[in-house]
Amino acid sequence: MNLNHLFLFRAVAEAGGFSRAAERVHVSQPAISMQVGELEAQLGLTLFHRLGRGVKLTGAGKLLLGYAQRLGALGAEAEQAIAELKGLRRGHLAIGASTTIGVYLLPNLLGEYRRRYPDIDLQFDIANTDDIERRLVDGTLGAGLTEGLPPDCHELETLVFLRDELVPIAGPDHPRIKTDRKALTIRQLCAEPMIVRETGSGTREVIDRALAKRGQKLQRPSLVLGSTEAIKRAVAAGLGVAIVSHLTIQTELAAGQLAILPVHGFRLNRPLHRLCWRNRARDPATLAFLALLDQRYPPELVSEHRPTRKS
Repeated sequence: MNLNHLFLFRAVAEAGGFSRAAERVHVSQPAISMQVGELEAQLGLTLFHRLGRGVKLTGAGKLLLGYAQRLGALGAEAEQAIAELKGLRRGHLAIGASTTIGVYLLPNLLGEYRRRYPDIDLQFDIANTDDIERRLVDGTLGAGLTEGLPPDCHELETLVFLRDELVPIAGPDHPRIKTDRKALTIRQLCAEPMIVRETGSGTREVIDRALAKRGQKLQRPSLVLGSTEAIKRAVAAGLGVAIVSHLTIQTELAAGQLAILPVHGFRLNRPLHRLCWRNRARDPATLAFLALLDQRYPPELVSEHRPTRKS
């Protein structure tokens, strides 16, 4: 059934005649008559009694008018919903972030987003880098923030929005902290009992690759833990050393619960990435989030060679 036919039928019924309906909807009277006639022919029923000074609905016309009015109300509701969506008075924002970003950077940013757009529903998920990329690809997330290597997927647009430093840490009773501040070599650091993130973590990936470039690898991974908070607590308890984001240890450094291990020639910076679909339309809620992120952290387009990712 042609929705335009229904719209014009309703206009005639509510105006009480073809001429008055034509004035209201700014369509010529012959055009309305023709399209209502086409609707009647399609249905095989007469919808109006044509009177000298107007029209009167038939039984079939009265029945159809109820449906036409409900469709009209639904159309108006749809227009209102779209207007609210465009005006950020409704909508849904689905953002995923890997652990360091999700715990230490994003809450403050989402707080500002909530203050600006209180009617937007927020979905904020923390997962490792591999999971975030998979959920972007399947369309579950509108944008992702990760701390691993740039993805191989060329369908994803990758921007660097911030740069972070990874530092080796130990508890306050570690011999290099407590008795002497002589710097370790990278080989000595790799021989320490090391507490690490799980495979698939962006931090783990960056550390392993950086050490491999220096001809080194971790010799004694003593614990594998799924969060930076768990790693920090384990290090503070003297269970080993770790390499973590400098962003994550400000409170513990100030309280003397953790200390940065001096390591000769060790300096490891990593980019933090903003990921979005390259050629997929972005909804207003996601666009507003990206604008806020860009305002806080002006992005850099990633143009360097992407190293091959392990499966």
